[in-house]
Amino acid sequence: MKPVIRVNGQPAQPLAAADILEVEPGIYSILLDGCSFEVAASGSEVEIAGLRLAVEKDDPRKWNPAAAARKAGGRESVKALMPGKVVRVLVSEGEEVVAGQGLVVVEAMKMQNEMKAPRAGRVVGIAIQENVAVVAGSVLLSIE
Repeated sequence: MKPVIRVNGQPAQPLAAADILEVEPGIYSILLDGCSFEVAASGSEVEIAGLRLAVEKDDPRKWNPAAAARKAGGRESVKALMPGKVVRVLVSEGEEVVAGQGLVVVEAMKMQNEMKAPRAGRVVGIAIQENVAVVAGSVLLSIE
C-alpha cells in the first residue's frame, strides 16, 4: 500500500513525466510539458508562483488523527499492509473501539506491526485467526 499525498486535503498523484531537481535546500525546479516551475517547500506547505498549498503525506502504517477525522461512517475494512503471520487479535467481534486503538498484531520480517483502528466504531467481523499467514491486502477485520 503506497502513501497518499494530499494537497489542500484532496488526494494528489505525482506526475511521472515531471522532471524535478532540488536547486537549493527547499527550492525545486520542475519541468513539465515544456513549462518550468519553481517550488518552495517548507514544513507542510509548498509555494508555487505565490500560491501556498498545504501538503500532507498519509503513511498507511501510522495512525493519523486528521485522516481518521476525514473518514465517513459505514463499514471499513482493516487490511494487512504486507505479508506476514497474525500474532494476536486484540479485539473481539461486537467490541466498541476508539480511533487509534490496536486491533491486530501482524509479524512480518521478524517485526511485529500493530494494525490500529482508523476511526471509532464497532468491530463487526473478524476475518482472521491467530497464527495464520496473511498476504498483503488481506482483510483482517471490519469496523462499522
